[in-house]
Amino acid sequence: MDTNSSAFIKLLRHPLKSRMFLLSKLPNAFFAGVRIKKIAENDCEVTVPYKWFTRNPFRSTYFACLSMAAEMSTGALCLIHLYKRKPPVSMLVVKVESEYFKKAIGQTSFTCEDGLKIKQTIEQAIQTGESKIIKARSVGRNTERIIVAEFFVTWSFKAKR
Repeated sequence: MDTNSSAFIKLLRHPLKSRMFLLSKLPNAFFAGVRIKKIAENDCEVTVPYKWFTRNPFRSTYFACLSMAAEMSTGALCLIHLYKRKPPVSMLVVKVESEYFKKAIGQTSFTCEDGLKIKQTIEQAIQTGESKIIKARSVGRNTERIIVAEFFVTWSFKAKR
C-alpha cells in the first residue's frame, strides 16, 4: 500500500476528521448517520441506522439512505486509490443497480470487497488515458447478518490531462 492510500485510510479512521469530511463533502450522509465502520485498502464497511431521519412511511429504512451507504462503501475504496494521485483521476458514478431481499428495520451494514479490482481499473485508466469502468458490489446486512439488499455501483475513471 502506498503512503497516500495509508494517509487517506488514516483520515477516514479518525473519529473527528471522518465526521468533518462527511459534513463538508456529503452532508446528507452525515445527518442520516451514515458512518464508515471499517476500512482497509481492499474492503470497506459502512453503516446506516434506522431512525426518524432515515425511515420511510412503511417503517423501514428509506431506499435512498440504503443507497447512500452502499455507494459510500464503494466510493471510499475509490478515494483511497485516488488520494493525491499523479496524474489526478476523475471518478463518476454512471449506474446504480439494487435488489432488496428483506425489510431494513435496524442498522444496516454495507460491505464492499472490490478494492483490488478498483485499484486495477484506476491503473488501467492512467495507463491507457481512456475512460475505464468497474461495477463494484456492496452487500447490505442487518444486525443478524442476514442480507437485506445488494447494490452494484458502476464507477467511471479517467485520468486528467
